[in-house]
Amino acid sequence: MKNIISELQWRGLVHDIMPGTEEQLLKEMTTTYIGFDPTSDSLHIGSLVPIILLVHLKNFGHKPIALVGGATGMIGDPSGKSDERNLLDETTLNHNVEGIKSVLSRFLDFNSSEINAPVLVNNYDWMKNLSFINFARDVGKRITVNYMMAKDSVKKRLSGEGEGMSFTEFTYQLIQGYDFYHLHKEYNCLLQMGGSDQWGNITTGTELVRRMNVGEEAKAYAMTCPLITKADGSKFGKSEGGNVWLTADKTSVYKFYQFWLNTTDVDAEKYIKIFTFLDAATIDALIEEHKMAPHLRALQRKLAEELTVFVHSKEDLENAIKASNILFGNSTSDDLKQLDEATFLDVFDGVPQAEISRTEIEAGIDIVTVLNEKTGFMKSNGEARRALTANSISVNKEKVAEDFVLSTKDLINNQFVLLQSGKKNYFVVRVV
Repeated sequence: MKNIISELQWRGLVHDIMPGTEEQLLKEMTTTYIGFDPTSDSLHIGSLVPIILLVHLKNFGHKPIALVGGATGMIGDPSGKSDERNLLDETTLNHNVEGIKSVLSRFLDFNSSEINAPVLVNNYDWMKNLSFINFARDVGKRITVNYMMAKDSVKKRLSGEGEGMSFTEFTYQLIQGYDFYHLHKEYNCLLQMGGSDQWGNITTGTELVRRMNVGEEAKAYAMTCPLITKADGSKFGKSEGGNVWLTADKTSVYKFYQFWLNTTDVDAEKYIKIFTFLDAATIDALIEEHKMAPHLRALQRKLAEELTVFVHSKEDLENAIKASNILFGNSTSDDLKQLDEATFLDVFDGVPQAEISRTEIEAGIDIVTVLNEKTGFMKSNGEARRALTANSISVNKEKVAEDFVLSTKDLINNQFVLLQSGKKNYFVVRVV
């Protein structure tokens, strides 16, 4: 087996690792699982690292299991949380589980016939028939309260200023530990991976596997990756609009592409190793190219391109680049009219807007009236005429003169008109 641990280490993807893990992964194909919490019906870019870990495992000849926590999602993981989560109802939870399965299926082929084909499981399938009495007797008996209390996720909650921790959340690590035991028994799963905040839960699982088995059957390993942060210490994975999601219905491809394109130089150098599958030589060459001409943002462009194709598609990337060029490149009226409504609004998010009735547009409105009276884009008719005489006014990226009349043929998606003064001053007219 190729050494996946050395690969993950140079990429900055190893935080804690249990002794013997590297040797096990070098010895044979090893079944490994990572869990995903169904707190939403999609995943955001904070989940990209565990997804990428599963893909690396598959690429290195190991067998990845993606677990969606239909059962653990009913309780809520206390790790890294100062207050108890709101419990989700069963309908919402089932909807979220299906959504996450759909997202994961875009990165891993769960229908593959290969020997190390990825597996998708839901822990509700084996937890739903387990009685509380049996769980308390067979599982709870194996792990002491002292052991559970020593975990950071528990200590922080008990010593904090919040309301403490309910018994429900206290049992979370035991239930997650039982997942490992079940997968160990059913799939010979020997390794669990996750974020560094999961170390306590993961090691409870390895301990449970050891205490519920004997000899060779008691082997279990653990590895965590660092929680990704920005160089300035702020939280990774959020933009001004909130989380950056992996589905276009929650975060458009254009905004997804822009998020990576706007990464700082320091972060881009770190993220290109973590979030792409480019080899070391390619990455080193990119870093050197970027240092020679940082203003060209070669690192950011490559990072944005690789991730947009990985999460969405090559066609989506091309459309995102076209949309970016609307603002920053030499795009045409035709390029503008190819944008769908959502992308158009994303590109011109924050640009001033005004509404004009469809009746007026159908009748035709002269451009001077549009620029001043109807939108306030220009402060007066005189200013509008001067700008038109200076050839600095564009409608939908095409220069217009004072005799121009705005009509329905100028509408983008049958509802928008883009006004522009000079290179950078934009105004959106919305027809209602």
